Amino acid sequence: MTLARRSRRLGVLVPFTNTNLEPDLALMAPEGVSIHVCRMGGYDADEIPDETQMHSLGAADLEEPLRLLMGAKPDVVLYGCTSATLTHGPAFDRDLAVRIKDTSGAATVTAAGALAAALAALRVSRIGFASPYVPAINDQAIGFLAEMGFETVSRFDVAETLDNEGQGALSPDAVMDLAREANCPEAEALVLSCTDMRSVERLARIEGELGKPVICSNQAMMFEALRALGIGAPVHGFGRLLERNRL
Repeated sequence: MTLARRSRRLGVLVPFTNTNLEPDLALMAPEGVSIHVCRMGGYDADEIPDETQMHSLGAADLEEPLRLLMGAKPDVVLYGCTSATLTHGPAFDRDLAVRIKDTSGAATVTAAGALAAALAALRVSRIGFASPYVPAINDQAIGFLAEMGFETVSRFDVAETLDNEGQGALSPDAVMDLAREANCPEAEALVLSCTDMRSVERLARIEGELGKPVICSNQAMMFEALRALGIGAPVHGFGRLLERNRL
């Protein structure tokens, strides 16, 4: 039997310590879409990923990672770190997407921008928010979303300060607990921010338990990438966002 070669390509820029974005995208990718990844630096793996470290990542030079990634000739480029641009603000996030597109010639999706686009697609305005970030980044994330028109009516900060490995090591059940803590009746949807947090595996269960849409960074990026590719068929098992027609 001859297997069909995947024909549409997603190019992904991922922080070099991130271990969850790639498997998440592989889980969600529909037939005919392949994932091609290049790792990027700009921060110290041995330091806590606080607002200073993530601000540095967002400002890092992407010339070499992009050059290497473009060897795969992707149709869409994903900038796979949410906090790196949350710490700079919406204008920086939009400008970064434009710069990547101008350099690569490919449609470009940022993780932070994708969160806002997903919430707009679901037509919600009041959210609950949780992440594995330090509280200062959560403050910046909430400010970023406020500038984009979304009010955070409840939030949850993790009790301990997590390093890069600790953020990625949170179990899917621990992510469910974060979602429960961030939920409140006034929230129309929940946002679970971080491309290195294992949210994707529990989205459907969280939505079933809490009765509202749940958006996470990696799911939102896939949603926007499929829209850019013109793929409108629903993807099941990863929350309401991907189960709706995108076109």
